[in-house]
Amino acid sequence: MDLQTLNAHRSAATGVRMGVHSSKTLKVTMVSGQDLLAKAGSMIAYDGYVQFDGPPATLRRSAEEMVSGEGGKLMLCRGDGDLYLADYGGDVLVLHLNNEALSVNGPTLLACDASLQLTIEPVKGLAKLSGSGLTNLVIRGTGWVALVSRGVPISLDCAERETYVDPDALIAWTDGLDMKARRTMKASALIGRGSGEAFQIGFKGRGFVVVQPSEDTGDRFKIRG
Repeated sequence: MDLQTLNAHRSAATGVRMGVHSSKTLKVTMVSGQDLLAKAGSMIAYDGYVQFDGPPATLRRSAEEMVSGEGGKLMLCRGDGDLYLADYGGDVLVLHLNNEALSVNGPTLLACDASLQLTIEPVKGLAKLSGSGLTNLVIRGTGWVALVSRGVPISLDCAERETYVDPDALIAWTDGLDMKARRTMKASALIGRGSGEAFQIGFKGRGFVVVQPSEDTGDRFKIRG
């Protein structure tokens, strides 16, 4: 996965499938036969001929709900032209997968190539957090992905040493990294936003994690019951 394609605050290059048109706007070059999945309601403008339909029948409802929320929708975009997407003023970041997998917190997904596979999978290494287990959205294949962040995100390399992240600030990570949970009870009042013990996720391996400079207090993971 080329980290140089993970950009924010950079104008979209002509002819590139996805790019950041402004820090908070995604520009997608639409071409017939290259459909796009996007959050319903995220379209703010387009030129040319672009159609919007419901998601394909092959997309599992559980994956759609993880992205858009319970009862939410994804839309299938197709046609020729330039499509502009945004999500409540969040900062946009773009990356390209090359026969790779990326695990993302579902609500941060703004759009992706429809040719990519979206599945709900267990989050390995965090069994101690919940006896029922945790699940997350995994995107696989070759194609473009756009995520949104509350503020300009940073990427952290996990290859040299273990990296710990506040789960409320976590956006995405390279699938396949070794993960483990850490609780710091004595420091909870200092580094945790809520009451009780502070909790971090440790990552180690060849890959990276992406974090935002803000803590989302909503449900970041889905609990399997």
